[in-house]
Amino acid sequence: MKSHSLLLCLILLGACSGPSPRIRDFPAEPAPYTLISQASDTYIDTQLRWGGTVIDVENEIDSSLMQVLFYPLDANGYPQTDEPSQGRFAIETSKFLDPAIFVKDAEITVAGSVKGEIERLVGHKPVRMPLIEAEAICLWPKAYRGRRYYDEAIFRYVPDPYFGGYCGPYGYWW
Repeated sequence: MKSHSLLLCLILLGACSGPSPRIRDFPAEPAPYTLISQASDTYIDTQLRWGGTVIDVENEIDSSLMQVLFYPLDANGYPQTDEPSQGRFAIETSKFLDPAIFVKDAEITVAGSVKGEIERLVGHKPVRMPLIEAEAICLWPKAYRGRRYYDEAIFRYVPDPYFGGYCGPYGYWW
């Protein structure tokens, strides 16, 4: 009985291990959004890890395109939605991204490389944004957002230290 309890504890702790190694260990360079959004062509093939909230998903015959509102990532790779957004970016993948799963305002983290830029209409205004070719996408569960608390010493929200940030049942798409 004790060995079953120990095994169950190990399985539960493993579920709180944070994002997939494909996201966590991705050899990303420090890639500031502001620099890449201003000159995407000079950063082509730069590997990065970005995150934010889903704005829209478009599916074509052989690819999917997701528009994302950019937010900086915390130490667990989770988008810090309490920080100001810096703009939009788009993710392209050959996999089907179901809009019923990747819903508006869902929080995601992507690992991939800069492919260039793309233009989309926002209302009636054309907006240019960096285009990222995805290698892995982490869809964060809704429950993770509630696993943060306000740290008065540093005046910001930080992850709950007892919740490692499991990256959702649909978490890894590549």
